[in-house]
Amino acid sequence: MSQRVAAVVVTYNRLEKLKTVLSSLANQSTPPEWVVIVDNASTDGTASYLDELTDPRLDITRLTTNTGGAGGFATGMKRAYDLGADLFWLMDDDCYPSPEALEHLVNGYDEAMQAMPGGVPFACSLVYFNDTELAEMNIAAPDWKWARLWVQDQRAVLVQTCSFVSALYSRATVERIGLPLREYFIWFDDAAYARMASEGIGPGVCVLDSKVIHDTPTNVAGDFSKVDDQNIWKFAYGARNEASYHLHHESALSYARFVARVEILMHRGRVPWRLRRRITGRLLAAIGFNPKAERVALVPTPAQ
Repeated sequence: MSQRVAAVVVTYNRLEKLKTVLSSLANQSTPPEWVVIVDNASTDGTASYLDELTDPRLDITRLTTNTGGAGGFATGMKRAYDLGADLFWLMDDDCYPSPEALEHLVNGYDEAMQAMPGGVPFACSLVYFNDTELAEMNIAAPDWKWARLWVQDQRAVLVQTCSFVSALYSRATVERIGLPLREYFIWFDDAAYARMASEGIGPGVCVLDSKVIHDTPTNVAGDFSKVDDQNIWKFAYGARNEASYHLHHESALSYARFVARVEILMHRGRVPWRLRRRITGRLLAAIGFNPKAERVALVPTPAQ
């Protein structure tokens, strides 16, 4: 590949899964030039394991506090930018790419860039839960003109957003919109970044032959009807973050519609009132929560 790719992996206390991710990256048909690892202050031996690795492609950043996925990806993308990467391949520490995932992803992105007026703001892989089932939480929402590339015989469809489970962004996009909103900590940071990237350009692309597995305990898409005592902390971030995006990046009407949808889902799911009150409080907190994207200092790409 003429474009230099940095894989950006954010990890926190998933050492065994991280080992599988790194093995998958090493076995790519076209390996990335760098593997930027951001260790979010893991306490499970991750630091010691990373200290023993000698692969010169590895670039490791250790954080002293857990900044969540959002903070980790912002840090990792900034590091990849400073290294001179042209493309940023983002993935969690439980994302296992198939051997040709990156090759197909970059080729599909390049083809879509040529076919779409104005290009595409991002590309993503097709995410599986296992060998045959798609990962419910990572199914990208199709755009209304989803088949535009498909009818041109490309193995790709247009999508509105994607997760940070195998997403590809360009250096130009990072320079245009900045880094992911690190203050989101976790949840909706990936969808927000895709929407920011799409503004003024159009939809992204899901490359169907680029396949990864998302190693999660269950294959269930999270929605607010499923709030319980174990996951309330994550849903609280999600409620605040998505509500903030709708209000401050879209409109008050978009915010109101999201709030109503959350309340209806919690009612239908018979979420206990004490948990519903907490989520409602996070929806209201979004009014005063409006983080700005950190900008990168423009640095020319080093000569290849």
